[in-house]
Amino acid sequence: MASSCLSFNASVSPNHDLFRRHPSSPLLRHRPVLISCTSPADGNNTTTPIETITKPRRTENTIRDDARLQRSTAANPFSARYVPFNAPPGSSEQYSLDEIVYRSRSGGLLDVEHDMEALKRFDGAYWRDLFDSRVGKSTWPYGSGVWSKKEWVLPEIDDDDIVSAFEGNSNLFWAERFGKKFLGMNDLWVKHCGISHTGSFKDLGMTVLVSQVNRLRKMKRPVVGVGCASTGDTSAALSAYCASAGIPSIVFLPANKISMAQLVQPIANGAFVLSIDTDFDGCMKLIREITAELPIYLANSLNSLRLEGQKTAAIEILQQFDWQVPDWVIVPGGNLGNIYAFYKGFKMCQELGLVDRIPRMVCAQAANANPLYLHYKSGWKDFKPMTASTTFASAIQIGDPVSIDRAVYALKKCDGIVEEATEEELMDAMAQADSTGMFICPHTGVALTALFKLRNRGVIAPTDRTFYNKLSSKV
Repeated sequence: MASSCLSFNASVSPNHDLFRRHPSSPLLRHRPVLISCTSPADGNNTTTPIETITKPRRTENTIRDDARLQRSTAANPFSARYVPFNAPPGSSEQYSLDEIVYRSRSGGLLDVEHDMEALKRFDGAYWRDLFDSRVGKSTWPYGSGVWSKKEWVLPEIDDDDIVSAFEGNSNLFWAERFGKKFLGMNDLWVKHCGISHTGSFKDLGMTVLVSQVNRLRKMKRPVVGVGCASTGDTSAALSAYCASAGIPSIVFLPANKISMAQLVQPIANGAFVLSIDTDFDGCMKLIREITAELPIYLANSLNSLRLEGQKTAAIEILQQFDWQVPDWVIVPGGNLGNIYAFYKGFKMCQELGLVDRIPRMVCAQAANANPLYLHYKSGWKDFKPMTASTTFASAIQIGDPVSIDRAVYALKKCDGIVEEATEEELMDAMAQADSTGMFICPHTGVALTALFKLRNRGVIAPTDRTFYNKLSSKV
């Protein structure tokens, strides 16, 4: 790794001003402040520099203005493109991220592929230090947990086009009492991905997608608005970020199948909301037909841009534990884009030398909507979509997941497991967690049920460092 760094062109070396604050930035200009005091010895007034305070000079600049002043004129060495997901060796099919395309020529899924050779010219220590240096800052756009990894997300987008609510950087909760009392574990953690702008982890992906739409509209591409099918959280995130950028949004929701909190958000944000007498899969079919015919950009996780933002939650987990790799990560699964996104984040960190391995992953499904679980139990034989039954975990009530191929790929690569939770099991798990001071959603109850089952079977050891992900703050 070090040798590849040394052979890198000096014009974009790790110390290049591409990543440094410009010295003329208003944030760096200051005046020393002298504190006047009276000397007790002789009573004379003297001006003594007791304390020198570095005080930023007041300007009319916004953080976007400051970012422009700090921007480097050096060529950006990083890039990304669309390629067919899991393409065979030798495939030459690729698309610019500025193209409006959701499927490969064969009708398969697409993936965002980064120029890994360019990224590898910086070693793992460099990337760890860079990402750590941006945590907790207000510098645009790096204060966001997503955009603090901009080089790994959308490296070519202009900072002015980014639409962000400084999402990400979500809390890690040590489930001390719950782990000890119910599971005999001392190292159980909850990644609170739902502590975000709209109350769900969907913000992580939506900031990326809406930012790219913002860029496309400025480029005069034929994009009138953005649309999605949703079980609640996706529509809330899409409508909020579109409202922030002044972009019209349209959402299709299954009638009477989402919570009031999830319904209120898109309406309040000014989205055009349609309640359809069908389930999520029916809404998804409709939005795909509409976005194929009209200049409306598809915002569901069929669009691989979403996953580029969601993968940063995995990188955050490593970052928050000083780049130590956990043994297990458990993720609730519905449309299944999130399980691949977490895998992709962990895998990039391994490939670029930030860590030396990746954790084993578990995808947890509700028994009433468990097509991936049934596929797993069959030995990964022919996948069969299903009609999902009603479940308290309504956000993952999906019977024909778009990202089934992505999820299977990720789980096979990390020796992953799929588990299910009945309605009674997930509610019992929620009650036990809440009795120890936790407030969790039904989807998290599904993940907890998977954890209980794997602990009871001895698959997860009492000393294993284990994370499960709380994806929403809404019940």
